[in-house]
Amino acid sequence: MTEFLIRPGLPRLAYNVRAGRGPTIVFLPGYGADMTGGKALALDAWAEATGRAMLRLDYRGCGESEGVFAEAALDDWRDDALDLIDTLTEGPLLLVGSSMGGWLMLLIAIERPERVIGLVGIAAAPDFTEWGFDDDVRAQIEADGLIAQELAYDDSVQIFTHAFWRSGQANLLLDGMIAIDCPVRLLHGLDDTTVPPSIAFRLGRALRSADVQTILIKEGDHRLSRPQDLALLKTTVAALIESL
Repeated sequence: MTEFLIRPGLPRLAYNVRAGRGPTIVFLPGYGADMTGGKALALDAWAEATGRAMLRLDYRGCGESEGVFAEAALDDWRDDALDLIDTLTEGPLLLVGSSMGGWLMLLIAIERPERVIGLVGIAAAPDFTEWGFDDDVRAQIEADGLIAQELAYDDSVQIFTHAFWRSGQANLLLDGMIAIDCPVRLLHGLDDTTVPPSIAFRLGRALRSADVQTILIKEGDHRLSRPQDLALLKTTVAALIESL
């Protein structure tokens, strides 16, 4: 059942929390996505079947949460996730981040190193405001304050604001050592045209952790939502938990 975190002076945040054995699995959706996507629901069903604790959430301006999407930035969504995590969960955490959620999971792990004991990235997209926008796009964002881009994997259009771009540029990670020491698993489709597989390799090299595995999925696209992709996600999360 969807509930809401009330925060004085800030948008209410929608969430679904499941009691169970730890570590608590926290699913972090991608840019403009919400907690009702196929990967989030598949993992939640697995958590229910295995008695695992799990938190799903909507960032401000997304899904059922309050707020205006175009007025939010990466920092805001990181802080939203931290507010929900700090208020609703206790003990160790395993973060699962999809696309931009993979960037947020890294930022959250840096903020809460004492609690985060494992990470699973699904087409993780850290620094996409840097490698994902060419000079023409940056110039348009500077001039107009936003840009609309058609998604490569469906017919929808996403809006990126100058405020979001600035927030992303202030949180770049890939060109230095990422101070994360917990085990990390990175799932990435070889046919991902949104986040190149090379980003998974760059991320693996940048992480300080000695326990990083990159799993490449043949014919997998950016969404990684086919039945076999979802099965791999659940298997990866289960194996990582068992190894901790």
